[in-house]
Amino acid sequence: MSKNNFRVLIVDDEKSLTILLSRILKDVGYQVETALSGEEAQKKIRNFTPNLVITDLKMPGISGLELLKETKREYPEIDFILLTAYATVENAVEAMKEGALDYLVKPLKNPEELRLAVSKAVEHQGLINVRQILKEQIAEDLPPSEILFAGMDHVKREVLEVAPTNATVLLLGESGTGKTLIAKVIHHLSGVKGAFVYLNCGAIPENLIESELFGHEKGAFTGAVKTKRGKFELAQDGTIFLDEIGEMPLAAQTKLLRVLQDRSFERVGGTTVLTTNARIIAATNQDLSEAIKNKRFREDLYYRLSVFPITLPPLRERKEAIGEIAQYLMQIISTKIGKKISPLTSYDVEVLMSYSWPGNVRELYNVLERAIILSRGDKISLSSLLDESNNKNAIEEATEEETVLVKPLKDLEKEAIIAALKKTGGHRKRTAELLGISIRSLQYKIKQYGLSE
Repeated sequence: MSKNNFRVLIVDDEKSLTILLSRILKDVGYQVETALSGEEAQKKIRNFTPNLVITDLKMPGISGLELLKETKREYPEIDFILLTAYATVENAVEAMKEGALDYLVKPLKNPEELRLAVSKAVEHQGLINVRQILKEQIAEDLPPSEILFAGMDHVKREVLEVAPTNATVLLLGESGTGKTLIAKVIHHLSGVKGAFVYLNCGAIPENLIESELFGHEKGAFTGAVKTKRGKFELAQDGTIFLDEIGEMPLAAQTKLLRVLQDRSFERVGGTTVLTTNARIIAATNQDLSEAIKNKRFREDLYYRLSVFPITLPPLRERKEAIGEIAQYLMQIISTKIGKKISPLTSYDVEVLMSYSWPGNVRELYNVLERAIILSRGDKISLSSLLDESNNKNAIEEATEEETVLVKPLKDLEKEAIIAALKKTGGHRKRTAELLGISIRSLQYKIKQYGLSE
């Protein structure tokens, strides 16, 4: 949620304070209204529908606490920040138990204290929106936000900032990092009324890409037996997601540039100028700067698309999230397949974290699905988690001639532990740190491989 769309109601019986706080927040872009009493605030809440109410705790008539309780009954999604004097801090803490998000002690130390508290409320509201939308969009198969953004806090912040705007977004990242899911979240958070329209630019033959994008008139080419609406028309009042934009032919890139510049286009074989207000999100796993150098991608189109670029990190750069993501995928896959599978053990998670995952989350899903299919009973085996076909990166330099041998995962793990123990002089804590595992896991592995003294 952006500041320009975030509404704040300030309630205090001291008019000078409401003016001061209002000015501080308006200066940084928030929409602000004020009220001098709880009764006036109730009317403003119905008309202004704020995202956040900042209210004095002690006021004549309806107090801040009463305003909080009554408002929460009707508008549970509205956040509250309480203003309180030092003498009533305990009352403010009590108010937080009733649902207040935070409290500030008067007089404020500096304007930044207020801005920081409100920015936290903006983030909180954004998370509420994500959860609500993901909950409502069951048909989209979107995971919960804590899974979708696991290990990607910066991506979550950027998504929450850009989603309410109409800015063009360029999603960058390797295949399998979840660019399509992020595009859907941006679409749903934007609040647009239209549809989410998907087009894989790399999957459409070059002679048909323009027809897919802009539509065609009857008789425009051989096989055009009737008029067809293109993706931009279908995405009117919604979002068009151009996946694998780096694969788009240059001729189509030229016509797409016009849409980005003046929001107009014609169907293939047509003369009527059509317009679109569709939100544009593009994605690629390519290095577009390299494609520009090689004359495969238009530089001016790149600058039009990258108004708000978001880079999704590969799974190997957010290994701390692998366990959480894998546990969630296990539930989804086991339900789909109809097998009851026990949760992953800490050892299983460490094995998953030891792999580089060149195929990212998509590869993780496939490996877990294969493991569940091959499972006997309610447990999956490590051998099926990362078999030879998915462990191509588990190699070692075997000789001075730099020949390499692909070995079973267990052998590689055992040799790695032996080498680490030798390097640390048998010091187990330092060995565990060197291997990136817990001391408990190391002790288990030492016993498993018969390495005890």
